[in-house]
Amino acid sequence: MAEREAGDTVSETEERPKWDNKIQYLLTCIGFAVGLGNVWRFPYLCQIYGGGAFLIPYLVALVFEGLPLLYLELAIGQSLRKGSIGVWNTISPFLGGVGVASMAVSFLVGLFYNTILAWVLWYFFNSFQDPLPWSQCPLDESQTAYVEECVQGTPVNYFWYRETLNITPNIDNNGSLQWWLVLCLATAWSIVYICFIRGIETIGKAVYVTATFPYLVLTIFLVRALTLPGATDGLKYLFTPDWQVLLNPQVWLDAATQIFFSLSLAFGGLIAFSSYNPKKNNCERDAVLVGCINSATSLYASIPIFAILGFKATTNNINCFNSNILKLTNEFDIADKNITMDNYDMYLENLNASYPERVANLTLRHCSLDRFLDQSASGTGLAFIVFTEAVIEMPGSQVWAVLFFIMLFSLGLSSMFGNLEGVLTPLLDLNMVPKWMPKELFTAVICVICFLVALIFTMGSGNYWLEVFNSYVGSVPLLIIAFFEITAVILFYGMKRFSDDMEYMTGRRPNWFWKICLMGISPIMLLVVLVAYVVIQGQVQPTYPTWNPDYALFPESEEKPYPDWVFAICILLSAVPVLPIPIVALYHLCRRLCNKDHHKQQHAPPPNPYSNMAFDPDT
Repeated sequence: MAEREAGDTVSETEERPKWDNKIQYLLTCIGFAVGLGNVWRFPYLCQIYGGGAFLIPYLVALVFEGLPLLYLELAIGQSLRKGSIGVWNTISPFLGGVGVASMAVSFLVGLFYNTILAWVLWYFFNSFQDPLPWSQCPLDESQTAYVEECVQGTPVNYFWYRETLNITPNIDNNGSLQWWLVLCLATAWSIVYICFIRGIETIGKAVYVTATFPYLVLTIFLVRALTLPGATDGLKYLFTPDWQVLLNPQVWLDAATQIFFSLSLAFGGLIAFSSYNPKKNNCERDAVLVGCINSATSLYASIPIFAILGFKATTNNINCFNSNILKLTNEFDIADKNITMDNYDMYLENLNASYPERVANLTLRHCSLDRFLDQSASGTGLAFIVFTEAVIEMPGSQVWAVLFFIMLFSLGLSSMFGNLEGVLTPLLDLNMVPKWMPKELFTAVICVICFLVALIFTMGSGNYWLEVFNSYVGSVPLLIIAFFEITAVILFYGMKRFSDDMEYMTGRRPNWFWKICLMGISPIMLLVVLVAYVVIQGQVQPTYPTWNPDYALFPESEEKPYPDWVFAICILLSAVPVLPIPIVALYHLCRRLCNKDHHKQQHAPPPNPYSNMAFDPDT
């Protein structure tokens, strides 16, 4: 104990930054963990996987995979008080590549993640217009008709794909830089830099807003959404379980990957944040608190989202019936208001029996509330298409649009803090920053580099490339890194040493649950998820949806396979971030072998002066 306290005294002289208080630390970790995926990915998975039934595999993955890994990262960062590279290099030089891999993934994810914030800013700026620009089609050049592309699609789709992205018909056609997106991207990176300029000093102040404001907006949306017509239908759809889906292995795989990515594990940001804690801090309680709040937020966000989706489905269903009723009324000269939603089926059955050809020529749509509720969307589709379309129908649509996009920006900004911290802290800990360069200037250089590289996402093909980065950088590499993290602690650091550290920091050793998970269940689950993910992805040819006005079935998306050169980039994005793991290990292995041979040569016994090397007794 005396040696440990002496070590603490030495570490204190290093003057590592510290959090002002425990609240700042917890809010920062919660803000990093709770991101855009809680709002637009978790509800989508509930929608396609049997509503409330999805919560069972989700909670299993949280308890046996998410919480143990979160516990491990917070504990090891607090114990060794270093960033991701420093932590794993301290445990063993052979593991230094794990930290480099985390830093590479954080850098790549930060590139496209802040681009999403740029899109959010663009919609935020346009939300102050009355009417909202995505509520109606613009006029064409003749000023006598609406733009045909918008008429064929919808105003919401047109504003997203054409006026925001100005998207190209395929990924081969890059298009040009969109100046409005370049300005929004520069603004997004400027805001990140301002919040990050003094490290945890400014981050700690910013999270008071960025980590709490989304909960305020979600609560406002919850109250408003529950008063909308059709909200109860959306909530029934969310909470009515379909137990049959639990027999589908894909459900369990998606639940495991969702909880893993939702907690922002293996990025290195959580390790960096916990390294600024005092040595004696209950990181076990912090891990449970952050993990539970993150999952509770996903469920809490699903309630207003599904209530609004229920409202949108109800509105679309009513509009569908009204459109069909108008066609029948005009075709058969039926008096207005004779056909209603209640007697629609009876009228249609009678008219179809008497005039089947005339009814068939009307191309009536199939109207069903369940069909509209089944129209799932996730990611940008949920935020920039489904939700914006629902906002149009809400009274005071500008207010709700502004609140929604402020909430999304707050969620994304607090997550960006963790991504950037996962890059900066390892570089600073390794003393890779010149002594003459202030930390503020170094941070600015990193942000400028990220901005310049991220310009590829502001081109006409930018949305396609963002999906490539999202699918291949934020999947397999993180699973591999996490597996090596847990293996490093158990095999190299040792469970006994880890338990000793926990006893010193928290006053008690890890209980049987943590030990069983860390030494058995969690690494096995990670390995199973990784292998299953790779096998499933390997069996399917990767495709991407395109927005192509020349497509025969437009406005439906045209699915196209990735070109060979793009698929090669996909493989590189999955492999390159984790290559430092074997490269660093091989480097240290070769260095050790070379030093061992050199050591033998230096310590070889001196030659015997009495030996006669020229004498050969056999001759």
